[in-house]
Amino acid sequence: MCGIVGYIGHRDAYPVLIKGLKRLEYRGYDSAGVVLYDGTEIKLSKTKGKVSDLEAKAEKENTKVGKIGMGHTRWATHGVPNDVNSHPHYSNSGNLVIIHNGIIENYEPIKKELIKRGYSFQSDTDTEVLVNLIEDVKKKEKVGLGKAVQIALNQVVGAYAIAVFDKEKPNEIVVARLGSPLAIGIGEDEFFIASDATPFIEYTSNAIYLEDEEMAIVRLHKPMKVRKIKDDSLVDPYVQELQMNLEQIEKGGYEHFMLKEIYEQPSVIKDTYRGRLLANKGIIQMAGVEDNLEKFLNAERIIIVACGTSWHAGLVAEYIIEEFARIPVEVEYASEFRYRNPIINKEDVVIAISQSGETADTLAAIKLAKENGAFVFGVCNVVGSSISRETHAGAYTHAGPEIGVASTKAFTTQITILTLLALRLAKANGKMTNSDYQRYLLELELIPEKVAEALKTNDVAKEIAKIYKDAPNCLYLGRGYNFPVALEGALKLKEISYIHAEGYPAAEMKHGPIALIDESMPVVIIAPNKGHYDKVVSNIQEIKSRSGKIIAVVTKGDTQVKALADHVIEIPETTEALTPLLTTIPLQLLSYHIAVMRGCNVDQPRNLAKSVTVE
Repeated sequence: MCGIVGYIGHRDAYPVLIKGLKRLEYRGYDSAGVVLYDGTEIKLSKTKGKVSDLEAKAEKENTKVGKIGMGHTRWATHGVPNDVNSHPHYSNSGNLVIIHNGIIENYEPIKKELIKRGYSFQSDTDTEVLVNLIEDVKKKEKVGLGKAVQIALNQVVGAYAIAVFDKEKPNEIVVARLGSPLAIGIGEDEFFIASDATPFIEYTSNAIYLEDEEMAIVRLHKPMKVRKIKDDSLVDPYVQELQMNLEQIEKGGYEHFMLKEIYEQPSVIKDTYRGRLLANKGIIQMAGVEDNLEKFLNAERIIIVACGTSWHAGLVAEYIIEEFARIPVEVEYASEFRYRNPIINKEDVVIAISQSGETADTLAAIKLAKENGAFVFGVCNVVGSSISRETHAGAYTHAGPEIGVASTKAFTTQITILTLLALRLAKANGKMTNSDYQRYLLELELIPEKVAEALKTNDVAKEIAKIYKDAPNCLYLGRGYNFPVALEGALKLKEISYIHAEGYPAAEMKHGPIALIDESMPVVIIAPNKGHYDKVVSNIQEIKSRSGKIIAVVTKGDTQVKALADHVIEIPETTEALTPLLTTIPLQLLSYHIAVMRGCNVDQPRNLAKSVTVE
């Protein structure tokens, strides 16, 4: 949520900022702004709408000159999306300018106090309160910008990633973070600031990720200083070499990032298990698991915390871990877990799942689990992210940057990691026979090839999409391992096409949803030939008798469901526990094509953000 970009150096800042903001569009936003210092004055342009709207406005307002500047894309929290509430924001004097990701929770009492002191406010934002608080501290305490920022941040409650510029200190930008990510790219006599590394990957491969409650003064021709906000102690920052490349964050000839990422799944699943799965030797090796194997084996239970699509991956993992390793598993929404005073024991293992590694609720759940003595294992995609640093151990999915807001390849790679974990635990505690263990390893190794085959259903999905693109509602049903896939399929349709959809366990259909079924209700049923196949066939007959339109995902060669369904999409055969890796593929394609046909912004659906860094 919200995108931050900053530059200070020898280049013209404007092209760097605009290109950077476009790279951050995936985060979700409703307005955009840019500020530059041309050596004499601060020039600011901002507007409701897209970065393209900002470019047009900046052209008119001649906001394009300067070697230092900051840019922002805003996802509205305090105040409606409009030009005035857009970032950047000036202080009352016009000397300070700020961009901010996050929420200042105690902004109202601070605002009231500042109004008493003679300050006025143009916007409804908490951010304008913060920049004026910094200015007030600077004046009262007679300190420089860096110290003023530090003092002010010790007075606020909430989450933030900020960048602040002072006209009176024209060769520096002060940045700070608490709860929202912030990266600093280090080049030759230049620095880049961004919410993640994508805006500056083409300029430098060296980056520092600020930790919570750290701030940095980024200065021209001087070493960067990183300090703790609380006690002003100096920090020796770790300079990380970035692994991503420019090609990974471009569309590569696809119409949308989402489609590109759907088609990347065969290769990224293979990347996820590469070096970890040695099927011919009967070995699974994951350092984060091996180094802490006893903690997993002695666990009284495993608690999985996640949000959205990652929560669905956690539900699949619940089935797999309990089936394979016979360890009790609970799956919790991180947003509920953190607030309901949960019972957490020292013998518990908490698995936190997040694509971005920055999900605010999941981070809070991690901290709560650690405070109660639990061992916390992270599953995330972004190297150097907050969750990867906060957890005791973990595993990266190696899916590569996922730009589309609606998650696709993150889901299947998360399931891959969690399947490897379940198999390793089952092998270690003897809950799976050697022959079954070897069979699963060999089958998992074949999954990328079978996903590639499942992707060949694209044309069938497209034809079905033409028929149902205007449906107002849709029901998704699945059983066992594929109940979470039904939830995920419904979520994908909701997210990008804005069609109301519900995912249900198929057996629960008679307990309510059956009342909705008529000739205008499309029902997507996940019906592979494993597990509860006969029961699902009975559900299909119940829908058929009520004139519902049936779209069935079936195993190749199926005849029984094919005879009942209005449409079938065939996937390759695999063992039951691995079917979610295949059944989800046609559901992703179906949602994608329906959204495109409805004229929706597939990669940036309205009101959504890729990285949810506020509650």
